[in-house]
Amino acid sequence: MTTVASATMRMAQVSRPGAPFEIVEHTIPTPEPGCVRIKVAACGVCHSDVLTKEGLWPGIQYPRVPGHEVVGVIDEVGTGVSAWKKGQRVGVGWHGAHDNTCPECRRGDFRHCRSANICGISYDGGYQEYMVAPVEALVAIPETLSDAEGAPLLCAGVTTYNSLRHSGALPGDLVAVQGIGGLGHLGIQFANKCGYKVAAIGRGAEKAPLAKKLGANVYIDSNSMNPAHALQELGGAQAILATAPNSKAMSKLIDGLGPNGRLIVLGLAFDPIEVTPIQLISRNRTIHGWPAGTPSDSEDTMRFAELTGVRPMIETYPLEKAEEAYQRMLCGEARFRVVLTM
Repeated sequence: MTTVASATMRMAQVSRPGAPFEIVEHTIPTPEPGCVRIKVAACGVCHSDVLTKEGLWPGIQYPRVPGHEVVGVIDEVGTGVSAWKKGQRVGVGWHGAHDNTCPECRRGDFRHCRSANICGISYDGGYQEYMVAPVEALVAIPETLSDAEGAPLLCAGVTTYNSLRHSGALPGDLVAVQGIGGLGHLGIQFANKCGYKVAAIGRGAEKAPLAKKLGANVYIDSNSMNPAHALQELGGAQAILATAPNSKAMSKLIDGLGPNGRLIVLGLAFDPIEVTPIQLISRNRTIHGWPAGTPSDSEDTMRFAELTGVRPMIETYPLEKAEEAYQRMLCGEARFRVVLTM
């Protein structure tokens, strides 16, 4: 990557796996052919950033700047870029580029490109004032969404909305959302606006008012009742969005699925989900993992949010407090998405 020698910017980088964030000065980069430079306005702090911060994704080169919920304005375009213009408002999500040549790309399955790049993992992400991204990663951002509101929709938003619309559930079906956090609070809103009967599953009766405010028809307190039994009393869920990164809690939900029901795994956990073959066979149930989506999926998510009023609940921090913002996200006490603003 070539750079402009006379201008500098700030970035929050990780020098090695497990190291704290360092705020450093760096030369502002010049976009390569087929890329654009983005002047970053906001970047969400996502739980998946732990993969970069702690070195849990293989092959990451350090130092590295995380961040895959980026909103900003195109500041410069590289050669060969014609569809995107300087001054255009754009975003970059988890899907950081695809090669357009592998068998998956040739079938239009860009999410599973064999050479896929991930923003903030394959190349430096949005925890900086300027970043360079390939045109395949760009998302057009509606003017009605603020920078800080738009950022979480590029990962948490597209993950919940995209998985719901591919869940097989029809309007009026029972859909459950496990966890009322960064993903779950958006999942409840999207499920409500899609016309599902929404059951929110959380820990503690004190979360019921918020769940109802977000659009849940029913609140299930997993501390005081068996959530699978409660879902069966409602007829069985056609889909369950498992958003909390807790494999044991996910395992307890499988018996809450109705016939042909689907447990959609969104929460990032590393221990096994436990299920017996009879649990799946007896009601034709499915456990389905779901990655976020392509830039076009993100644009669909943005348009739906714009039309229906779905918005993330956010806490904002300046770039120089990246470590504090990350720890706030990691402890699970944020309400509900943490966003860095430049």
